[in-house]
Amino acid sequence: MTKMPELLRQRMEKQGYHFVGMHSAVKICEYTANGLRGKTLCYKYTFYGIRSWQCIQATPAIGCDLGCAFCWRLIPEEHGFKWNELNAVEKWDDPKSIVDNMIKEQRRIVSGYNATADTELKKKRWIEANEPKHVALSLTGEPLFYPRMGELLNEFHKRKISTFLVHNGTLPEALERLNPLPTQLYISLQAPDEDTYNKVVRPKIPGTWARFKKALSTMRGLNTRTVLRMTLVKGLNLCNPDGYAELIGLARPNYVEVKGLSFVGGAREPQRGLSQNSVPTNQEIKEFAGRIAELSGYIVTAEHAPSNVVLLCRDEESKKKRLIDFSSIGSGVQ
Repeated sequence: MTKMPELLRQRMEKQGYHFVGMHSAVKICEYTANGLRGKTLCYKYTFYGIRSWQCIQATPAIGCDLGCAFCWRLIPEEHGFKWNELNAVEKWDDPKSIVDNMIKEQRRIVSGYNATADTELKKKRWIEANEPKHVALSLTGEPLFYPRMGELLNEFHKRKISTFLVHNGTLPEALERLNPLPTQLYISLQAPDEDTYNKVVRPKIPGTWARFKKALSTMRGLNTRTVLRMTLVKGLNLCNPDGYAELIGLARPNYVEVKGLSFVGGAREPQRGLSQNSVPTNQEIKEFAGRIAELSGYIVTAEHAPSNVVLLCRDEESKKKRLIDFSSIGSGVQ
């Protein structure tokens, strides 16, 4: 791999990234830390039953071919680095070594919480945190740039670790050949039409909108749990619910997460042009989610106010099965 610029590595480490091998990273999530402190848990706990304190937030690839205006992550170009050089890999790390070392690094990260485990709940959760049961492949970059993603997912599943893979929709060919599939596949739905899409995601390669729509069509035929996740920004993409409903109809996911902007991290970079006024209120998100549900035929099912997100389910069957069946992980049954 092209050596990661030392300055970029230092900046990411300062932000809490822990590097694994040549091109992967983990970082403790706010809700993982909260879970270990006995505080508010993640929306994934409320919606799907994922234990926040047993969750690894990770990625096997650092570079991304989008530059979403609302992204809380560090965007290399904003700091003078080229995204494509970060994925110019001569030899990718082995999937087994990535998984083994992600688990090892996660245990190292949570080790310090043992000292503050002053209640039975915290002690129990700290012990459990050392045996992760879930990984969210969504930390930074585009995970599907890693060419052995199917093998990576299999390594997690063999360890009875469920997988949520978040894809930006620019690599439909990678989706088509993905085997096995993750426990739950996300595609980020960030705009209702092409003009808004270009303003919001700021693509770094041509033809991205067409590739995105192809990825949505591909999602429709995949035999796993599927989700479209929306991040909505006032004055930018909190608009045209009819357009969103049309794209939801193209993908027909089991779930749609309608979420408001979190004005943290990279979203605060002045060149993004956002402010606290760009954050929709809980009420605005609930109203917009309700309108999308009405137009698409989906069911408003749950909300997580701390994350400013509302869950829509495709039908009663999806609503009934929204909690993950951990006993099926690694068995080929989703």
